[in-house]
Amino acid sequence: MTELDRRSRLAAAGPESGLSWDDAPYPALRIDAHGRAGAANRGARELFPALRGGREAAVPEWLLTSWRTATRAGGLVAERSFEAHPVRHDDGSVTLWLVEDTDTRLAREALRLERARTALLSEVSSALLATLNLDRCTEVAARLAAEHLADAALVVAPSSRAGFPVTLCRRGQEPVRTSVEADPDDVPGLGEALRGFPPVPSRWLDPAAAPAWLTGGEFGEVGSIVITPLPGHGVPAGALILLRSAGGERFSDEEEAFARMFAARAGAALSAARLLAQQASITETLMRDLLPPVLRQRGGVEFAGRYRAAQDTERVGGDFYDVHDGAGGESLAVLGDVCGKGLEAAVLTGKIRTMLQALLPMAGDHRRMLDHVNGGLFGTVGSRFVTLVLASVRRSGDDVHLRLTAAGHLPPLVVRVDGTVEEAATHGSLIGVLPEIVSTSADVVLGPGDTCLLYTDGITEARGGPLGDEMFGEDRLRRTLAECGGLPAEAVVERIQMLASQWVARSAHDDMAVLAITAPRVRRVAPVDRKETGA
Repeated sequence: MTELDRRSRLAAAGPESGLSWDDAPYPALRIDAHGRAGAANRGARELFPALRGGREAAVPEWLLTSWRTATRAGGLVAERSFEAHPVRHDDGSVTLWLVEDTDTRLAREALRLERARTALLSEVSSALLATLNLDRCTEVAARLAAEHLADAALVVAPSSRAGFPVTLCRRGQEPVRTSVEADPDDVPGLGEALRGFPPVPSRWLDPAAAPAWLTGGEFGEVGSIVITPLPGHGVPAGALILLRSAGGERFSDEEEAFARMFAARAGAALSAARLLAQQASITETLMRDLLPPVLRQRGGVEFAGRYRAAQDTERVGGDFYDVHDGAGGESLAVLGDVCGKGLEAAVLTGKIRTMLQALLPMAGDHRRMLDHVNGGLFGTVGSRFVTLVLASVRRSGDDVHLRLTAAGHLPPLVVRVDGTVEEAATHGSLIGVLPEIVSTSADVVLGPGDTCLLYTDGITEARGGPLGDEMFGEDRLRRTLAECGGLPAEAVVERIQMLASQWVARSAHDDMAVLAITAPRVRRVAPVDRKETGA
């Protein structure tokens, strides 16, 4: 008889079968037609000590369920897991064969828990990476930790100051940001975590020693604390503190290990968000000096400018303009175009603007200024070059006197109040290409309502239009400018920039810059008739 046959016969048999029931590989318990536990083999008597000596004993409800329904059922006996296999007999009794599946149940539970934790880590990563805002990322980390890992969670950010930022979240509540003026080393393990050292086991931390700021004064008695570092990109991103209230389960070793996995993902996201915030702050500081200035009226003359970078995602490029106050009420307007686009061109733009600022004492001599700029750039910037146009501006009565000098740049255009468009007779060579430059200046007088327009080739060479590849062109610029006779400087640049932007639409384009210098229209006050007033 094979072992399989033997087990099959035992499964269908009982103690009266004559077979060695005690030798069965599984515990077996017979329940009579009235639901009373009777005969039991050796394995069952070990599980139910009350059955020893043939005594009756109460059995778990899940076994009675299997007896009533004659179907398989599972449950616990003395913290061990079993599945009951019922065999019904002719007299109404049922023999329940108990097959232990403790290891299987534990494996399934471990698999379920691991799947749940994996899903949580995936949720954490998705939620944290959904935003690069540092404050928002911190709140998400605190809320997820409080919801899934503890009764309350705190995210402590590193700080070089006396205090440090803290985001506290209790389960079911919204995160609260605050600043704590305390020494992190007063909390065992916190100072080390903020410096990136391995976590201190929770069993070494005394919840009774937790300061009031850690619990927020409303959490109640703390029963267990976990403090773990938030590892960042090469530097600590802060610390995560998990709290459980007194009376609840303490953190297990597995839960602490999972908290470190959670902290690794949270720390990476927080570090990326903090790095982006730092870079944005640095960029904003540097960009402040690279962006074109906001122009205003100076010395009774209207100035207005507009700028659009080659890439809509960028704020700076190779085109620029400035207006500086000079001696004797004279202003110096500058418009330039650096070869190239983007940040690299903007860096050179910043250098040239700084150089021109330093040369303002000689603003009355355009040729001398251009020579100094050319000398500073020649041989130092490789194949890059710069085009410039300078305009010395002075109000005289109702008119505005201009002295214009172009160096490799498009000549300025002048629109009279009646719509007539003229080109200033100035030209010159590129800056930074040859050791010596040549240039000629032109004197222009603007009457009330007249405007002088300085512009870069990003306007005239902008491609677009109905066919998508036609240049805006100088003729179209002149026609547009003719419609602006008598308009204020702001209206002129707004009109030019709007039409050029509509022309290119979504097509690629170069940097665009325009600068308008306008002689304000004069309002004449009618003389008062003294006879009519009775004077």
